[in-house]
Amino acid sequence: MSENQSENQKNDSNENKNKKPKVPPMPKFNFYWIYGIIAVVFIALTFLPKNGANKTSKIEFINKMLLAHDVEKVVVVNKSVAEIYLKKEALKNDKYKELKDRTILGESVGPHYFFEIGDIASFEKDINEKQKDFPANEQVAVEYVTQNNYLGDFLLTWMLPLIILVGVWMFIMRRMAGGPTGGGQIFNIGKSRAQLFDKDGHVKTTFKDVAGLDEAKVEVMEIVDFLKNPKKYTNLGGKIPKGALLVGPPGTGKTLLAKAVAGEAGVPFFSLSGSDFVEMFVGVGASRVRDLFKQAKEKAPCIIFIDEIDAVGRARGKNLVQGGNDERENTLNQLLTEMDGFATDLGVIILAATNRPDILDSALLRPGRFDRQISIDKPDLNGRAEIFKVHLKPLKLASDVNPERLATQTAGFAGADIANICNEAALIAARKDKTAVDMQDFQDAVDRVIGGLEKKNKIISPEEKEIIAYHESGHAIVGWFLEGLDPLVKVSIVPRGVAALGYAQYLPKDQYLYTTEQLKNMICMTLGGRAAEDLIFGRISTGAQNDLERITKMAYGMVTIYGMNDKIGNVSFYDANQEYGFTKPYSDKTAEMIDIEVRLLIEACFTATKNLLIEKRDKLEELAKILLEKEILFQHDLLEILGSRPFDKIEIELPTIETEVVDTIQNSSVEESKVD
Repeated sequence: MSENQSENQKNDSNENKNKKPKVPPMPKFNFYWIYGIIAVVFIALTFLPKNGANKTSKIEFINKMLLAHDVEKVVVVNKSVAEIYLKKEALKNDKYKELKDRTILGESVGPHYFFEIGDIASFEKDINEKQKDFPANEQVAVEYVTQNNYLGDFLLTWMLPLIILVGVWMFIMRRMAGGPTGGGQIFNIGKSRAQLFDKDGHVKTTFKDVAGLDEAKVEVMEIVDFLKNPKKYTNLGGKIPKGALLVGPPGTGKTLLAKAVAGEAGVPFFSLSGSDFVEMFVGVGASRVRDLFKQAKEKAPCIIFIDEIDAVGRARGKNLVQGGNDERENTLNQLLTEMDGFATDLGVIILAATNRPDILDSALLRPGRFDRQISIDKPDLNGRAEIFKVHLKPLKLASDVNPERLATQTAGFAGADIANICNEAALIAARKDKTAVDMQDFQDAVDRVIGGLEKKNKIISPEEKEIIAYHESGHAIVGWFLEGLDPLVKVSIVPRGVAALGYAQYLPKDQYLYTTEQLKNMICMTLGGRAAEDLIFGRISTGAQNDLERITKMAYGMVTIYGMNDKIGNVSFYDANQEYGFTKPYSDKTAEMIDIEVRLLIEACFTATKNLLIEKRDKLEELAKILLEKEILFQHDLLEILGSRPFDKIEIELPTIETEVVDTIQNSSVEESKVD
């Protein structure tokens, strides 16, 4: 045991020797320290007394030094300051002991004291009166000299104001140029702000982390494969696209896909935002574009990723300010030249992302610049399931969590929404002190994302609560008995969010085309709450405000965009590229006809909705009473109350609006125009 202990002690001692003592990190050098030191030295040279002389007063000088015959001479400088020089033998006196340490080569030098004399005539009179009884050889001589403090005058008169002006100017320039980092220096204002990621960078995102974007990944992976194996394509005479534009709604994974490219490419990757080119100074944006491509060509082959390119790539010629120099257009012109200009070099691939491709300049989208437009839409059912699997990996899940089931309940959700749901579910489970995240936590998270935070402290009167119950029951009844609508999952009258007093949750399916009958049924379902209030209480409330916004937008879309109206015809006034500006491509008579047809459509849908609720009034009242008791009803509760959805048995026909209604609408429009 003793031998083992001795060996362990030796090993510990060797380890201690090998271990280097931790040296505290040195503070980072800042160039402003030199400015501070120079300023302190200048102040010291300007304002400190010459040679370190001690300050005294005129009374002390006369009583302590002059009458004691210790003064050798007095020098008056610039008629304001008297410098006193003492005799060598007087310095040996103890009363001048503070002067003994201030010596040069063993001898004390003067001046030893100084004071401000004030009025020079009074000073001379006092000196002469005190020395009138002195022998002639012991009288102190007063000398007058004039000294020019060139250094102090230069600093105070010229340097100090100049330093203040330069400091203020640099401060303003830094603030306007975006700070001291990333090209914000006043002398680097035209430099690129792109962040460079090379093969040794810290980007760990790969294509495995990107789910639900299989088609987009194939397009982008081809670009990455070309950079890794260029001969595979060039041997066949092919050319890689010079640019690829990622287009899709917010939160669908455009930037995530670009990060995966940075992690997979193995070549230098420049990343920046379109707003990084925008600057208030003329020519700065174009200068940054030139500097960016200069750096990229030096590191070719490489990839440049410009996020939110619509900030700089907006279509030219639509600026309302006439006669001014549009810096954004100059930046775009330089970007177009660098991407495919007269002297364009190979080896630089451009990736860009935007959710507003309709406003981009046509020259930016042509082949040779952005050869490919990769559409990144919201994921389908399988894509949502794959995204859930990615975001569920770091969570501690219960056995009942099913990604496929969660995917069916989140139709229309983007990848960012799914990530938010997973995070909210984990937070809700932690708030309830659970050891794992279960399916109920995900249900609560979906409710939180859709309807907002539950307002438990919001006090609602019984009358208002009854109105809300019948309102939501009206939505549920109409949506349950009309064909082509999404199945109802849950009805709640629990307040959520800012102004949501209740809501009905549906399970939408992945559908891209809608018929006229489906859109009319959707308007009827949306009007179910307003119709139920009118039927039960004989009055309406403000609770249908959001419903009316939706049906108005839907009705105008049917008439003016999708050509679903017989009188307006198969025309579409949709202005995707904003070519019409503030004008409209139809006459005032057509506009009046559009308004009339929209109001007729909504009125017909409201009448059909009310007729359906009259027919199902007993179900409406039963559902509202149970909803008042339980506050939340699920799909199985609705099956018990309403039965299965009998689409084959129920056919709702919209009533024909008589001429009197049309006349009423026309008269009301005339009256409104008169009032206006």
